[in-house]
Amino acid sequence: MLKRAIPAITIIASCIFAYAAEPIDESELAGRADRPNIVIILVDDMGFSDFGSYGGEIPTPNIDALANDGVRFTQFYNTARCSSTRASLLTGLYPHQAGMGHLPSLRLPESRGTRGRLLERSVTIPELLREEGYFTAITGKWHLSLLEYSTPWERGFDRSMTSELGGIFFKGQPPRRQQENDSRRTLYVDGKVFPTTDEIFGEDEWYSTDLWTRWGIRYIDEARAAGKPFFLYLSHHAPHFPLMAPQEDISRFRGQYMTGWEPLREKRYRRQLEMGLFEEKTSALTPLLPDTFEWDELSDEQKDRFDHMMAIYAAMISRIDLSVGDLVRHLEETGDLDNTIILIMSDNGANAESGPAGRTDGELPLGGRKSNVFTGMNWAALQNTPYRYFKHFTAEGGIATPMILHWPDGIAEDMRGAFYKEPGHVIDVMATSLDAADAAYPAAFNGIERLPTEGVSLLPALVGDTLDRGQPLFWEHEGNRAVRDGRWKAVSRLTMGWELYDIENDRTEMNDLAGQYPDRLQTMVNQWEAWAERTYVDPWPQDVPHTDWGGLRVLHGN
Repeated sequence: MLKRAIPAITIIASCIFAYAAEPIDESELAGRADRPNIVIILVDDMGFSDFGSYGGEIPTPNIDALANDGVRFTQFYNTARCSSTRASLLTGLYPHQAGMGHLPSLRLPESRGTRGRLLERSVTIPELLREEGYFTAITGKWHLSLLEYSTPWERGFDRSMTSELGGIFFKGQPPRRQQENDSRRTLYVDGKVFPTTDEIFGEDEWYSTDLWTRWGIRYIDEARAAGKPFFLYLSHHAPHFPLMAPQEDISRFRGQYMTGWEPLREKRYRRQLEMGLFEEKTSALTPLLPDTFEWDELSDEQKDRFDHMMAIYAAMISRIDLSVGDLVRHLEETGDLDNTIILIMSDNGANAESGPAGRTDGELPLGGRKSNVFTGMNWAALQNTPYRYFKHFTAEGGIATPMILHWPDGIAEDMRGAFYKEPGHVIDVMATSLDAADAAYPAAFNGIERLPTEGVSLLPALVGDTLDRGQPLFWEHEGNRAVRDGRWKAVSRLTMGWELYDIENDRTEMNDLAGQYPDRLQTMVNQWEAWAERTYVDPWPQDVPHTDWGGLRVLHGN
């Protein structure tokens, strides 16, 4: 059994080096000792409705407690994919502006925005907050390249314990494919590489969700010892494939999904309506895609297989919640919770990449370190209730994420537990962090001109005020495009035409109004094209291999 207690972590100083920050004039920071700490918790490939506070049946009491004492955003957005969201979150830029128009593995030398790393025209939150006297740390998934000037230890983090990509869940876990080499076998501590079996991570077995949190807590204690406010970016691997969790956790969820995705999806939707997250007249439950399996036509063996997949996924979500509980308790014990801003969100919508059948291969037990499990399209529809489509797409199912903003010292009493219905975006995390730190965004950093930030501060949400956003929000990923301008959203899949939705009255994108409002649509298409030119979005090259997503591109026109 994996131990969840938080042990002391001993680190041999000679094994680690930290990226040296520029000297800080402490006199300039006088009178600002009460600046809040900032913790960003990012989960990977999680659907919109998986937290209990967003309608899910998976128990997430610690996260729900933060939601009930904070603000829940009902219209918060990511960029539809892992690396692009991480780039936007850390830089306050759209992905292509930062250089991360796709994944680090796709580097197009002639492209302006698909360069596979964080470019020098961007500056990161930790780079700026460190200049303001913050202690900056990251644990977990990086996925923004280890090329020059694109590593955690070069981009402002005082301390880091990270993976290059993701998918590491257990000590000594082998790679899924031979070509992955050592990316699933190694972790980086302040830039120095260690095998996952190294004693620096503890002699006992570990599960990475717990490991990231333990090291995050250690870094918080280092910040306290230094007398500094802290910025902690806790970037989980879970619940990204390959789905893995401790077997004792999985067993608690076995059998709970034997009724199938359709009735469970209906139950999630009804909970969302009851809690006031949606209204039925403006947010209808989208139909399942036509190639979804009929549960009643499956054999008992097939039903058990699908139940097992979702049980592993649920165990991963539950374990994230337990780790959040560990972190919050530590902040309570140190007296830091009230003056710590916590943001919790997902990097993209639920993952349907393995298609309707899902995937259960590798070695038994399923969910163990040698297995390879994906929940597939049917369960992804449950995870994304009530939306259509998934990760990769710019429909709401690909880009809408739960987002909880918690700051006891900064919230108005009448906003505790409230839903906040203005759109927010991961590009806003930069402006929010600087607003909290009473810091300004620079035109240049370290002698290099930087692009201006695209986002706005989210802190007005804590007192029920409107956000200071004067521009639409935009998306592009793999040729999938979208614009959100007030109540209107225009969306287009790679080889298909533009659709238009009145999100105020049709949040789930059921009624395409492109034919009724051609002038409105054309205005938004023009806005998108001007944005794409300004932010280095090149036309998506048709000869670049796409992930097949289990046939979803063929079935659904992308």
